Amino acid sequence: METNIDSLINKVKQFSAKGWALGVCHGISHWERVERNGLLLATNDVNTTVVRLFAYLHDKWRVDNWEDLEHGRRAAENLPALRGTLLAGITDGELGLLRKACELHTVCHRTGNATIDACFDADRLDLMRVGIIPDPKKMATERGAFYAANIGQFYADTCTGEGDYFFDKEEY
Repeated sequence: METNIDSLINKVKQFSAKGWALGVCHGISHWERVERNGLLLATNDVNTTVVRLFAYLHDKWRVDNWEDLEHGRRAAENLPALRGTLLAGITDGELGLLRKACELHTVCHRTGNATIDACFDADRLDLMRVGIIPDPKKMATERGAFYAANIGQFYADTCTGEGDYFFDKEEY
């Protein structure tokens, strides 16, 4: 049986995928891995609803696959417009965390907020898709740093392998 959160995530996933033209580099497969990574990183202090929503919304307003450092800010600015519709089921606090995570994920190393930092590391642990091995020193959470330092354990805990991450630039 699908829960309310699962229903919400499915709707957000469909919203983000609709009209997506930038390919797989920042597309659905990336978003699914960010969601999975975020759940793997989550501690009791992490709001997993925010982490899951972040996975599917943090790249929605990208204009390219490369140096678009403003996409996080654009996402944060666009989220309030979804408050009365798509995001009606979340609290104001969750919307605030989601906005801050989206806004800062490309420009901030660590915030000290467990939920936002889990969002950051969930995205960073998927850098392997573009040939970048995550650096433990650049992770915001203890678990993120652990997995970055022990990439083999990350593969084991996510039931993946190196080949599941690297792909040709033509696939972007």
